[in-house]
Amino acid sequence: MKRSGLVLGCMLSASGIAPLAHAVDGVSLEIGQSSESTMTYKLGAQFDFGQTIWQNQSGNIRLGGFWDAGVTRWSGLDATSFAVTPTFVLEFGSGNRRMIPYIEAGIGAAYFTRSEFESEDRDLGSRLNFEDRIGAGVRFSTGSELGVRLYHYSNAGLASPNQGIETVTLHYRFDI
Repeated sequence: MKRSGLVLGCMLSASGIAPLAHAVDGVSLEIGQSSESTMTYKLGAQFDFGQTIWQNQSGNIRLGGFWDAGVTRWSGLDATSFAVTPTFVLEFGSGNRRMIPYIEAGIGAAYFTRSEFESEDRDLGSRLNFEDRIGAGVRFSTGSELGVRLYHYSNAGLASPNQGIETVTLHYRFDI
């Protein structure tokens, strides 16, 4: 009985995930440095919300967003994190410009392969953490974008200790 439940669960999960593979709107690459002076490397896939949430009357300021699913390698900490974050983007300019500046912010969930980093005397208190992000950049008429992001990871006081960790990254996204 347990085995059939497991098989059914796997099939339902696979059927729910399969359409997402066709819905990827962008891929991003990031390189950064953490508050612990370790290099970070992130690969992400973006799934646009598919609609404008808000725009001003003239249409030159627009609020939209995307889901970001990413994996980050923390080289000096010998750890990897996996995160899913809804991100809201405020764009300044209409689609007929060569470069459209934007700001972004989001809060999501992240899972770390380790929570204690002896080499850096850092303890996140939990492998499950929140990912907070803010960023700014420009979107080009080709659909690609270049920007900077600041990430903060912590367990929001749900576990002890709650030392958290930050990273600043340079990111490049291209549309698929």
